This record gives sequence, structure tokens and C-alpha cells, in this order.
Amino acid sequence: MPGWFRNAWYGLASLLSFSSFVLIIVALAVPHWLSGKILCQTGVDLVNATDPELVKFIGDIYYGLFQGCKVRQCGLGGRQSQFTIFPHLVKELNAGLHVIILLLLVLALALALVSMGFAILNMIQVPYRAVNGPGGICLWNVLAGGVVALAITSFVAAVKFHDLTERIANFQEKLFQFVVVEERYEESFWICVASASAHAANLVVVAISQIPLPEIKTKIEEATVTAEDILY
Repeated sequence: MPGWFRNAWYGLASLLSFSSFVLIIVALAVPHWLSGKILCQTGVDLVNATDPELVKFIGDIYYGLFQGCKVRQCGLGGRQSQFTIFPHLVKELNAGLHVIILLLLVLALALALVSMGFAILNMIQVPYRAVNGPGGICLWNVLAGGVVALAITSFVAAVKFHDLTERIANFQEKLFQFVVVEERYEESFWICVASASAHAANLVVVAISQIPLPEIKTKIEEATVTAEDILY
């Protein structure tokens, strides 16, 4: 029974690591890390728009790590345009920080697979080296979760301290100037948070798998033979 208990938790740990791997791929593929509202400041200044009229000059923008879309509202109706981060837009951003985010997520993919492999190894057999046992699973999950958390922190830093959304909104704009009035993190960002949470949950799973279960012993009663039983 204890062996089945341990294997079940290691199986769950491997599934969590694989789910983290899949979540990171989805976060990389879906261009919805952040969305926001952008105000066409040039249009507002030209017509001296008041508060009720500002809604005519507020457009939308969303983007991921590779591409995105914005809708310009400059008083003449919405105009939608697609854009890609590479190879031109990245030059207007903090290119080093953006590449670091991508490299961290790629590294997290590899670490998630390694942690899954260690969980499967412990499910199949009991490793003779301590580093390959539960301690190794915890180590790789700490590394994977930490790398994802670092990528998330780097993206937040790019948004808050390097005006990422405003730089993207004003890319290749010669006539109009846009100002960001609202920002919110979207599903791809929270998917990455879920990926890091999966590795944190794995630490709990591995800790539970080490709880010793009491062995169930069946008590064998000794049969007492009397003289009457022999005669019978």
C-alpha cells in the first residue's frame, strides 16, 4: 500500500510538470499578455475635446511576446492594424529585456521536462542517489518555478518601468501621439502565473509523498486444540 501511495503522488507530480510545460507553450503562442486603452492625444489637442468627447479618441491595444493588434481612434472612426515584435518593433523596445523574457521561458520549458522526468523516474524505481530522489524533484521544480517567476517579473518591469505599451502604441506613428490610459494583464500572463504555481504545488505533492503510512498487519490467531476436539 505505501508503494502505491508514493507512486500515485509521483504520478501527480509528473502531470503537474507536464501541465506547466503546456501552459508555457500556450502563453508563448497566444498574443494576449496585456491589453489596454490608448488615447489619441494629438486628436484631442486638435479639437480641444472635453470629457464627454474623449471616448471618440480612445482606442484599444493588446499584444503578446511576438505580435499584437491596436485600434486607433482619432475622431475619424476606428482603424485596426496588426504588428509583430520581431524584427522591427523590438528595436523600439528594451530589446535586451524582451529577449531575456523569451530565453527565461524557453529555459523554463526545459526545466519543466526535467522535473517531469525525475518524477517519472521515482515512480518507476527508487533511485540509489539522493539527488535523483525526492530532493532532486524539489530542486528542479524550484528552478523551473523560479525561472517562470523571473520571466513574469521581467515582463511587469518592462510594462511599468520601460513604458512597454506606450512604445508599442506609438510605433511608426508620425502624425499622432498616443497615451496609455488603462492597462490590464490578460490570459497569457495569468497562464504563466499558473505555470509557476504548478511547480509550487509540486513541492507540496512531493512532501505529501514522503509521509510514512502505517503498515496494515493482519493478526493471526493461534488455534487452540482441546481434547474434545481430538475425540470429535
